[in-house]
This record gives sequence, structure tokens and C-alpha cells, in this order.
Amino acid sequence: MAYWHRTAPHTFTPTEHVGGSWDLATQHIAPALGVLAHEVERDRDQRRGSDLVVSRLSYDILGTVPNEAIDVAVEVLRPGRTIELVQATASYAGRAVVIMRAWLTEPYDTSAVAGTDLPSIPGPDELEPWDMSGLWPGGFIASIEVRRKEMGPGRSVAWVRTPHELVADEPVSRLAQVAGLVDVANGIAVRTDPTGTAFPNLDLTAHFLREPVDGWLGLDTTQSYGAGGVGLTSSKFHDEAGPLGTVAQTLTVRP
Repeated sequence: MAYWHRTAPHTFTPTEHVGGSWDLATQHIAPALGVLAHEVERDRDQRRGSDLVVSRLSYDILGTVPNEAIDVAVEVLRPGRTIELVQATASYAGRAVVIMRAWLTEPYDTSAVAGTDLPSIPGPDELEPWDMSGLWPGGFIASIEVRRKEMGPGRSVAWVRTPHELVADEPVSRLAQVAGLVDVANGIAVRTDPTGTAFPNLDLTAHFLREPVDGWLGLDTTQSYGAGGVGLTSSKFHDEAGPLGTVAQTLTVRP
């Protein structure tokens, strides 16, 4: 079963796997983030082909979303031959709930200078399975497979994957699949019991070094809280080929 069914040209209806964790009556935002990336890529392909690649996805989460259909609209904010800035907006009942901006850039052969000092992490076969549903409820969390090593409050290394399609009966890129999983970072390295303190994320920004490959998604995550109600979850994310980029999420921390 998929996370979403396209029920109109720009409308997506969720399945049970989209169910949230903070509130079971609302969606987990992760699958919606994947849909927005998918629609940006589909719009690009229809307009110009796949000559540009996504180098950044930046999401602002404007509110909670009931377990109901969302509409997605895409517009090009900055057209260009080699660089574009594209915006996708998910709406529920006429209200914008997530706004995403993506930078698309022309790929070049930079293999001669490629490199990173982002540290590698143990592979998925080196970590133990972790039942994330023991900490978090909801259909989305129940739909994913997780292997994790906890290294202290607010620190963990984990690998995640899902057997489910992002959108039923549609080809979806690996980048969009990753975009539909990466928000889980905020739940795999918690500093405190989420039943006593809430720390939902207001945004998510992912920077990509390259296009991801199939398989597991790795997250090397640190969660930090300030003393005034603001927090940060920051991750270095990986695929099975190595470091892939970075992710940051602003938290509102509420005892």
C-alpha cells in the first residue's frame, strides 16, 4: 500500500500510513514533504525534461493537517537556463499548510574535485533493529523499518526505509522518496520523553551533495534544546554509497 493516492490532477488523498505521532487525528508531515518534492520534479520534467537536479529542499510547516486530502500547486519563482527556484505549496481546504522552495541546478562533471569530510557511519547491517512504535504512535511510524544505535540523550545513528510507495501507481524518484522519510530525524534522537515535552519541528531544510541511490537512508542526528523554548535537530544524512548531505529542523520546545 502507498502513502498517497492521486485522486485529481493536483490532489492527493492519504492512506492509513500517513497517520501522525503528536496527534493521531492529523498527518505525520513526512509523507507530504515527499509529495511536494515529487510534484516539483514532475513539473520540471513536463516543462523542460530532467536537465536540472535538486540541490536543496526547504520546507516551512504552517500548521497541522487532518488526515484528509491535500492539494499541491507548483510555480517557478526564478526561471533560468541552468538554475531555477521552484515553489510548491500544499493546501488543505484552501489553507496553505506546507510551503517548499527547491533550488534546481544544472549538473556538471566535478568528479575530479569531489570530496567531503562528513564522517561515515556504521552500515545498516551493523545496527540493531529498533521498534520506533515503542516511543511514537501513528501510522507513519508503524510503516517504516528502523535500525538504530543510541549514543546518549539527543544523539543517535540510524538507518530507515519503507516498503511502501510514496504515491500509488506512479514512478517516484529516489530523491522524492528520501524527502518523504527524512523528517523522521526529529524522532530518532530525542533528548527527553515526548509524552512530557513536545518538540515539533517548524521547518526542514535538506542540502544534497548528489542524487541519492536506492536502499536505506542513514541519519547521524543531534538534537539540542535552548533554555528559551527553541531547539534544533541537525543531521548528516547518508545513503549506502556514503554521505549525502545535511538536514536541519527548527523545534518549538514546549514543556
